[in-house]
Amino acid sequence: MRLDRRHFLKSAALGGGVLVGAAGVNALAPRVWSRRVPLERNPSFWARSQAPPNPSLTEDLTVDIAVVGGGLTGLSSAYYLRDLAPEKSVALFEAQGCGNGASGRNGAMLLTMTADRFMIFSDDPRMDREIYDLTAANVLALSRLSASTGIDCDLDAAGTLQVCNSEADAETARAYVTRAKTFGMPVEFWEPRRLAAAIGTQAYRGAFYDPSGGHLNPMKLVRTFKYAAERAGAHVYENTVIDQVEEGPVHALRTRDGHVVRAKLLVLACNAFAPNLGFFANSILPLREYVGITRPLSADELTALGWRFRAPFSDMRTEVYYFGLSQDGRVHIGGGEPQYNFNNAPAAPGDVELHRSQLGRELVRVYPALAGVEFDLMWSGIIDWSLNAAPSVGRTGRHRNVLYGIGYSGHGVNLTSVFGRIIAELAAGREDRWRRYPFVNSSLDYVPNEPFRWIAAKAGVLWYASGG
Repeated sequence: MRLDRRHFLKSAALGGGVLVGAAGVNALAPRVWSRRVPLERNPSFWARSQAPPNPSLTEDLTVDIAVVGGGLTGLSSAYYLRDLAPEKSVALFEAQGCGNGASGRNGAMLLTMTADRFMIFSDDPRMDREIYDLTAANVLALSRLSASTGIDCDLDAAGTLQVCNSEADAETARAYVTRAKTFGMPVEFWEPRRLAAAIGTQAYRGAFYDPSGGHLNPMKLVRTFKYAAERAGAHVYENTVIDQVEEGPVHALRTRDGHVVRAKLLVLACNAFAPNLGFFANSILPLREYVGITRPLSADELTALGWRFRAPFSDMRTEVYYFGLSQDGRVHIGGGEPQYNFNNAPAAPGDVELHRSQLGRELVRVYPALAGVEFDLMWSGIIDWSLNAAPSVGRTGRHRNVLYGIGYSGHGVNLTSVFGRIIAELAAGREDRWRRYPFVNSSLDYVPNEPFRWIAAKAGVLWYASGG
């Protein structure tokens, strides 16, 4: 059986946590190892499109709804909250600049489905189809929102490709497409010749094609939602770090500068940074992903490359690689070996160079014509990965007045704003239409504490590298 990343991480983490005599150490570990997930400046190519920052909070504040996190989850929540309940006051707080986290430094792919159901049927295939339709419709909604704000997100809805590294992968993709078509899903299997003609490489054995996905500039999407949220009446404060949440019927959020925000409802939109505020510490694994992007290629270079159909693509390996082509003709590649640093330590310079080399080798393997073309820019970011890649959106907290979306596991560019709309509808009391979805109020698999999560992650990577 092909071991994809969702099963790889779950098996590794659970194996690392189930050690003889480890339960007591696991319980005590948070008192010993409690470093927060680090806040880091966004050095990505997409950051060049970041909006100028708003002023920070300079006084105590009372609002109906406080949103913590200025990425796509938080900004879309703020927009939909005001759209559904304009009588409610909404304030959003971002620790640095909007889009500083994963929302503004990712691989730019708009994917349908949730990560745990992507190209895999669950025990409820009709629900799989519903989730496909929900996420496909959101891509169209993003295009409409972009048009309504006048902010061009560079959204190209040409679809996405999941390329097959082996004949076994190709058979898996063919079988999935055959079954998906019986449920009316508009997906296709592309044979190697058609794929090579579309993306200019013969490195793969075929591909799963989803016409409902796409590619965009994610920071421009962040700008779109920021503008839309403010236009709807939400207040956005940037460079405002929320250091502590004191839960209650009315929450007290304490900023690093000493101000207090009080709100009856809290939207937790921090994703991988949620453990910094005491939430979801044992529900997600903060994994670091790396992305490199080339200089703009000339018209002749693009012609020689042969990437005629501008759909982004990712492969089917555990150490997944993903590729895209920017509007100005740059090739970007991300992924490779998933990195977990002990106790949330920041990336070291050696880590960057290791991944630069790894991504460069894969780039030239897939596109030999790019030999000698260096990366113009390299960056990394932290994503919130659940052990089985299943996301969750819903209510939590002692008073059930904390709303959240988390565990996107690589599908966040599209899924974040789906969850932003669900969060707003839950806040408005419109829960009935969402109850049947498996990700609403779902419990995420347990992630052990340090040092077991680090041991497990390292053991898993070594196991995979040795061939399993």
